[in-house]
Amino acid sequence: MKSKNIIITGTSRGIGFELVHLFANQGHNVLALSRNAQPVNNLHFDNISSFAFDLCKAEDYLNVQAFIESEFKHVDILINNAGTLLNKPFAETSFLDFQQVYQTNVFGVAEMTRIVLPFMKHDGHVVTISSMGGIQGSMKFPGLSAYSSSKGAVITLTELLAEEYKTTGPQFNVLALGAVQTEMLKEAFPDYDAPTTAMEMAKYIFDFSLNGNKYYNGKVLQVSNSTP
Repeated sequence: MKSKNIIITGTSRGIGFELVHLFANQGHNVLALSRNAQPVNNLHFDNISSFAFDLCKAEDYLNVQAFIESEFKHVDILINNAGTLLNKPFAETSFLDFQQVYQTNVFGVAEMTRIVLPFMKHDGHVVTISSMGGIQGSMKFPGLSAYSSSKGAVITLTELLAEEYKTTGPQFNVLALGAVQTEMLKEAFPDYDAPTTAMEMAKYIFDFSLNGNKYYNGKVLQVSNSTP
C-alpha cells in the first residue's frame, strides 16, 4: 500500500494515541496533534511528526497549515478525533461550559477541516469522531447536555460538507462511537467499565479511514456494541 499523509487530532492518549501507532506501523506519515505532544514524541518514529496544538487557539492552525505546505504538500486523511467530555447537571452548566465544549467539539472540527481541505485530493477522507449520544433518538444520559448536543452538531456538519463537496471531493463521514474504555470516559464516569478498549476501536477507525470513503460519503455510522 502506498504511504498516505494522515493528520489526527487528540493524540496524547486513548483512541488517538493508538491510531498514531497503527498508521505509523503501516508506514504512513502522521501529523499527531494534541495539547500535550510529549506522549507521541516519546514514540520515536521517523514517520511521525508532532507539536503542541490547541483547537481553541487560532494561531495554532497556522502552524498546521505551514507544516502541510512545507512537509506533506497534500493530506490524504484527516481524523477529527479530539474532544472534551463534560458530565454536569444542566442547571449547573454555565454559558462558559457550553462554550468550551463547543469550542473543541464543534468549532475546532470545523476550523481544522477548513484549514486542511485545500490540501486534500478528490479521494481524500475526512473522518470525524462523534458519539452515540449525538444520534437523534438514541438513549440519552443526564449530565451530558453540552457534550451530546455538540456531538450531534458535528454529525449534521459532516452531512452538509459532503453535500457541498460532492462533485469535487473529498469524502466526509462520521463515526458515532458507543462507550470506549478511555481515560476521558473514566474521568467523567469513574464507575463505568466500557466493553470496548481504545485499541479495539482504533483498529476499526484505522481501517474505515483508509477504505470507508469508497463506500460512504456524508454518512454517520453507529459503532457501538453497548446501549450507550
